[in-house]
Amino acid sequence: MKLLFDMFPVVLFFIAYKMYDIYTATAVIIAATIVQVLYVYIKHKRVEKIHVITLVLVVLLGGLTLILQDENFIKWKPTIVNWGFAVVFLGSHYIGQKPIIQRMMDGMIGLPELVWNRLSWLWIGFFILSGVANIYVAFNYDTDTWVNFKLFGLMAMTIVFIILQGVYINRHMQDVEPAPNTNDTEHSTDKNDTTK
Repeated sequence: MKLLFDMFPVVLFFIAYKMYDIYTATAVIIAATIVQVLYVYIKHKRVEKIHVITLVLVVLLGGLTLILQDENFIKWKPTIVNWGFAVVFLGSHYIGQKPIIQRMMDGMIGLPELVWNRLSWLWIGFFILSGVANIYVAFNYDTDTWVNFKLFGLMAMTIVFIILQGVYINRHMQDVEPAPNTNDTEHSTDKNDTTK
């Protein structure tokens, strides 16, 4: 559900482009992103950093697209976002105790340290690859192809990567020993006492 909510401005961008043109679509994605961030803030009284970063980039690059009538600015947005995440994930290896992926998911699943590090590097690689793929499609194909790729291609890449990540995580979850249950210890002690 969250993925669909996050994709809401991109879907409206796609629809507006198909009905009108790239400039109308750019105006629509700017408005939709502003509405999205306002909705999150009103509902939760806070906004995730990803939404704030996306809003700033959409307004900046979308604004330049509209003012200069140059669609190349909006085409750079997915790459800048993905490479920005790559930098943040990379930086988390050197700032703080744990990679950012571990900080985000540590409470939900237990994995060995080596697996957390590998996962982080996989995400870094994925973000870099997504950025490169966007640039390649944006500047080697027509705008129609890029708009289709922006919605369907990048989404498909993300879904496939998340599925593969899930398979990888599942393979290594059993590597972490569960914390001893104090109730079990007490029961086993009681049993030992009765047999004496």
